[in-house]
Amino acid sequence: MAIVICAGLFITFAAAAFYNGLVVRRYTVGSEKLGPDDSIRAVLISDLHSYIYGENQNDLLSLISRQKPDIILLAGDIADDEAPFKGAELFLKGVTKTAPVYYVSGNHELWTNNIGFIKSTIRRYGVTVLESSYVKVTVGNTPVIIAGVDDPDIDRYDHGPDWESSMYTAFSHLDKEQGYKILLAHRPELIDVYRQFDFDLVVSGHAHGGQVRIPFILNGLYAPGEGWFPKHAGGSCKYGDLTHIVSRGVSNNFRLPRIFNPPEVVVIDIKTLHSSS
Repeated sequence: MAIVICAGLFITFAAAAFYNGLVVRRYTVGSEKLGPDDSIRAVLISDLHSYIYGENQNDLLSLISRQKPDIILLAGDIADDEAPFKGAELFLKGVTKTAPVYYVSGNHELWTNNIGFIKSTIRRYGVTVLESSYVKVTVGNTPVIIAGVDDPDIDRYDHGPDWESSMYTAFSHLDKEQGYKILLAHRPELIDVYRQFDFDLVVSGHAHGGQVRIPFILNGLYAPGEGWFPKHAGGSCKYGDLTHIVSRGVSNNFRLPRIFNPPEVVVIDIKTLHSSS
């Protein structure tokens, strides 16, 4: 009997550890910038790396649609420098049917040496591409500024101002703008740079959840740009009035197994601090 119990526990543990189906991760952020009855639901997708979920990406697209988002934020590496572009294109073709979509580049997309083609294709599907720029929209009765910055590897391919200078040029005067302010920025480890500007919410990806996690003990084992035991592998952190949410990504590369780290669709509910609910 003891052997059967141990075997059952081991199977349960292994199933939980190596489960690679899509999950929904939810965060709630409060803000005084929303009207008394307003709320904003954003879905954050990062690091798809052209992986395909079901026929024509239907598994991923239907899961996003069921969240009923007001806006969809793509925080880079939707395409990949090695995987075929088809998976990214199927996703882009379908995702704009759910809500307005906003995108910034990731490092792997820049590594293709064909970022111009990727961005033009993304625009063709009706997605707003942000490149050290921002747009003003209204969600419900709330003015919202959605900003984005290319991955810093853009400096390898763009001979204009360097990455950080471009951010200062684009965002240094944001404190004069009214509205709830969101920044899409692929790399979470650069949060100290993002904090220098007047943003309420920063969303990132890149770290893939540290690849290996141990619930309640280890948030991530290794992440690009941060190395071992990364601080920003995934989750939510507060820096004064700024909230930073890092997606663990939706890629599912069998060469790099995810342990206690299933691919995730992130849902962010931004609610007024004055709400009675």
